[in-house]
Amino acid sequence: MAMAQEERQADEKYITLLSGHKMPSVGLGTWRSGSSASHSVHTAIVEEGYRHVDTAAEYGVHEEVGKGIKSAMESGTERKDLFITSKIWCSDLAPERVRNALNKTLQELQLDYLDLYLIHWPFRLTDGAHRPPLAGEVLEFDMEGVWREMECLVKDGLVRDIGVCNYTLRKLDRLIKSAQIMPSVCQMEMHPGWRNDKVLEACKKHDIHVTAYSPLGSSDRDLVHDPIVTQVAKKLNKTPAQVLIKWSIQRGTSVIPKSTHDARIKENIQVFGWEIPQDDFQNLNNIKDQRRVLTGEVLFVNKVLGPYLTVGDVWDHED
Repeated sequence: MAMAQEERQADEKYITLLSGHKMPSVGLGTWRSGSSASHSVHTAIVEEGYRHVDTAAEYGVHEEVGKGIKSAMESGTERKDLFITSKIWCSDLAPERVRNALNKTLQELQLDYLDLYLIHWPFRLTDGAHRPPLAGEVLEFDMEGVWREMECLVKDGLVRDIGVCNYTLRKLDRLIKSAQIMPSVCQMEMHPGWRNDKVLEACKKHDIHVTAYSPLGSSDRDLVHDPIVTQVAKKLNKTPAQVLIKWSIQRGTSVIPKSTHDARIKENIQVFGWEIPQDDFQNLNNIKDQRRVLTGEVLFVNKVLGPYLTVGDVWDHED
């Protein structure tokens, strides 16, 4: 009985990707971690047993994350046991810039390879684009050309898996039609306040694994204090954050909660060996006012000059 429970826990802790590589189902997010990233990464790996760290060029914390990974490895963690994800930013989304962008990322992280490299957003911007962008700062994105270069990174052993973030069904379909190496992962905003069911189902259909970002919501949509979430947490004697993270795992997604607080880093991975009962899980699924927190408006929308005049344009009017 105990062995069966251990096996279930092990199954929960890792996902097998299309490539056959295993990805830990809970990772440490590093968005807005700043100078705390090194300590957070070291603590997560060495003290709390995290094996997945998610970062991105645009976060501006690669060097700090790299220091944390290096100190964790100096403490005895082996590189082969870690799963490191990063993302290519919009200003590098041209075929001739992909390899240099990755090389810079590897140098900053002090690594020889990435486990997963993602397209951060499917839009190309000029270097130093304003927020919101001015006329001429949103460029045409050669999705197929960029993806071919990312496929070359896999073939050259610099990246083990490749994938996307913030894709619509339309863009995902376009990519799948031309890809020689399928995206292993699609990373999207997902939480009970924005289930994003359509993208989740489309990815399942193509065996693309989904990672949920912003699993706790945000300051604009604070799900930690949502009455349904707190009610379930009280019933299960768990924290609201643990309930939200577990909801993501029970949906079949991996999840990358961000924190720079040691206690929360510890709390956020204590989500194995228990389940949310089906009725409570369904109550979480039924949370009203479904809407995105991260719309991309400030990054891509110019309401006068376009080419994206509205948030609806950014998401191909699929919401």
